[in-house]
Formats: sequence, structure tokens, C-alpha cells
Amino acid sequence: MTSILTEARRHRPWRRTATDAVLVISAMLAGASSGSAQTPVGNRRPLIQTATTDDPRLVPVRSDGASRSVTILVGGLVFDAQLARTTPGTVVIEGKRISAIWPAGRRDWPADARVIDVGGKTVLPGLIDLHVHLTYPDSDTPIDRQASEGDGVLRGVRNLRWMLEAGITSVRDLNGVSDAPYVLADWSAANRIPAPRVFTAGHIITGTGGHATERPVSPSHGPDFAWERDGADAWRSAVRETFKRGASVIKVASHFSPEEIAAAVDEAHRLGLKVTCDCETVYTAIAVDAGVDIIEHPLPRTDETIRAMAKHRTAAVPTLQVYQNVLDRAGGFYGSTSRRFTLTAQADFDVFRKMKAAGIVMGVGTDTIGDANQLIPNVYLAELQWFIRGGYSAAEALRAATLTNARILDMDDRLGSISSGKLADIVVVDGRPDLDIEALRRVDKVFRDGILLVDGGQILVPRHQARPLTKAPPFDTVR
Repeated sequence: MTSILTEARRHRPWRRTATDAVLVISAMLAGASSGSAQTPVGNRRPLIQTATTDDPRLVPVRSDGASRSVTILVGGLVFDAQLARTTPGTVVIEGKRISAIWPAGRRDWPADARVIDVGGKTVLPGLIDLHVHLTYPDSDTPIDRQASEGDGVLRGVRNLRWMLEAGITSVRDLNGVSDAPYVLADWSAANRIPAPRVFTAGHIITGTGGHATERPVSPSHGPDFAWERDGADAWRSAVRETFKRGASVIKVASHFSPEEIAAAVDEAHRLGLKVTCDCETVYTAIAVDAGVDIIEHPLPRTDETIRAMAKHRTAAVPTLQVYQNVLDRAGGFYGSTSRRFTLTAQADFDVFRKMKAAGIVMGVGTDTIGDANQLIPNVYLAELQWFIRGGYSAAEALRAATLTNARILDMDDRLGSISSGKLADIVVVDGRPDLDIEALRRVDKVFRDGILLVDGGQILVPRHQARPLTKAPPFDTVR
């Protein structure tokens, strides 16, 4: 039985809920009893027999019953994220999903379809940013408002608008002020605001005095942003609490004990969520051994740890440009006890290249925080340029920004490529970003859930449609 449990854990990225663990073990037991060594295949999604929320929690919901209007994008090039190439084609959107990709020249669409000519443009999946901080205070935030949840929500709405205009249709928010990230995730999911999808961790979980909690304590580095917890049970409880509040990913940070990180990973995987770690040196090795799914940043680690990441299929989100920005401004990374090392741009890039050589899956994230949000889309394009400098072609960098990012999000069955059945999160760019990544500066249109939210590079805000009164005033009888 011990070996069966070990094998079930090995399949944890695809078998993460308690129910799925039972199915894995049952299948293995059945195989053992029949003398078969067959390994279970597939993932948990085919087990879902009803509509669910479009996030890793997969909460069952009623089918929306919305009308299925048809939009046709005709005359452009379509980027195939799987093959990292473009070909002429027509994209058919029905309701909130992509219903088909037709070869160029086919024109037998419904008479009532909305037809948009995208000639001379490239149609690609919505870009994804795997590391943002939507609600952090910036230099315009008064000190007494830095921990304000309301201010955080308003900053987040503004920052999300800028991201959407840049063609970013999904973001992974890796902590913010109080419950503001959860509020933004809920409002975005319901299309109450024009915004990318928000997949949030809510709060960082760390040990006492760990990352984002060290002295001197400030409003943006305190309990409203990060939770200090000590002991395995406390870490397990913190995972449950963020899940309860609406987290769709769990973020942990050094420092921690092996028991603490193992408890957090175990609990998150039982709940069906991935775990990402902001950690360095020995803590990265401990996290990888505990089974975390993703390591953030290019922070120092040994060659042995990089080999362990490759062996365990631990993904990475390098965020090279943000550290280059810090080094350019400050000359180093100072004043933090949670990172006991000296950073250099070359050392960061060396870690990136070693991970690429080891075959580690790497996604695109910017660690955009505070005033850095005003640099959108420059920060995103700079990160893609780091990938290209590190050996990716422009098309491969685009694939990392779309399909690879969707896989790291655990959302590649719904996002990340122009594919039939996936959600219609689509960007139309004037030019060929698969050949020249700088073409992403020329975003023309952005769809999310099949809704045109950006046209001509500008946010569209539809006119409010007033609901009728339940009963009209009886003016004809009033004297």
C-alpha cells in the first residue's frame, strides 16, 4: 500500500482532489489484483458532469443559458500556440467559446453573424501574466490608506484596465491587500468590470519574519498582505483559509520548515490547487522536494536543485525584468532578511539559462507591483525579450506567454490557444508578433469570454441597460 500511495502522489498534478486520489488508488489496486501494471491516465476534468466556474476550483454552476451570438474574425493570420506558427484562417466565436477555426476562404457563416475583417493582422490567444500584484499601494497612495481594502480594489480595477488594453486576458495575482484580490477575482469572473480573468492567491503564507513580513513592518509588508504562520498544522490551516476566501492558487514564501511546506502542499493538492513558492537557496530545494508545482523568480539555487526541478517537473516563472529593474534603480537587493544573498543580473540570467537547458517548463510573469503597473505593457514586453535573449524565438516566447502559461495555471483545457471549445479570450494585433515581439504594442482588439472589450486599442464600456420596474406607477389613477 505504501508504494501505491507514493505512486498516487507522483501523479498529483493531474490527480489533486481527494476524490481523484481515491480513483487513482482504486485503479492501481485493480491493476495490481489483475497483474496489470497499467498507470491511470487523464485528469480530473472528464469526471465533471456539469458546468463549472472557469478556474482551477471547478465549482459546479448552472449553465448560463445565454444566447449564442456568432462573431467571425476573417482575413487574418491565426497563431497556433501548439506549433508556434501562424497560418491564414478564420476564427468563429459562438457565445463565450471558440467554435471553429476555418481555412482561409470559407465564408458560409450565418447571415446574422457579426463579421470583423482582421486583414493584415494576427489573431492570437489572450496573453497571460503569471505574476502580478494588482492591489499593492503605489507612490500616490497616502500612508494611512496603504492597507485599505477599498483603495486596493480601485487600484486593481485601474491596473486591470491597463493590462486588458495590452492584450493580457488572464493574470495570476500573487497577493494583495486584505480581501481585495478575491473581490477583483469575483467581479472579473462575473464580467462586472472590463478586466482580464483574475486567478488569485490572496495572501502569502510564510514563517514568522519571512518574506514580506520582516522589519521594519509597514502597511504593505504586514498582516494585511502576508500571513505569518508557524508549525505544520498552522500552515495547513492557512491554506484552507485562503481557499475559503476564494484562492485559486496557493502562494508560500521562505522561510519555512520541511514539515510546514509539506503540510501546505499536501493540503493544497487535496483541495485541487497548485502551490507556487517565492523562495531561494536551501528553501527552494526543500520546496521542490515537498512537491510544490512552481518556483517564482530567478533567485539563487544550486545546480542540484535545478536538476531536482527537472526531475519533479517543477515549473518556473523567472520574472527576470523586475529584478533587472530593481538592480538598475538600487544597485542591489537590500534591506530584506528573507533573501540572504547578493543579486546580480548575470547570476539571474545564468539561473534562467540553466533551467532552460534542463528542460524546465518556464512561464511568463512580470511581478508587476505598485508604480510598476504604470509601465504596462513595457514590463511584459521586456520579459518576453529576456526569453528571446535566452534562446527562445519570438514565436516560442508567444507560446510561453499563452499555452505554457495556461498549463501552469492548470487552465489549458480552456485557455492558451485558438482551439475549438476553448474560451474565446482572443487578441488581434496589427502585425506579426510571432516574428517581431514588439508588434504586441499594436493591440487592436481584445475579446474575453467572446465579449469585445477593446476595439481600436481602447476599452469599450457598453451603455447600461436599465431594468424595467416591477410595476409601473399607476399615474392614470392618481388625482
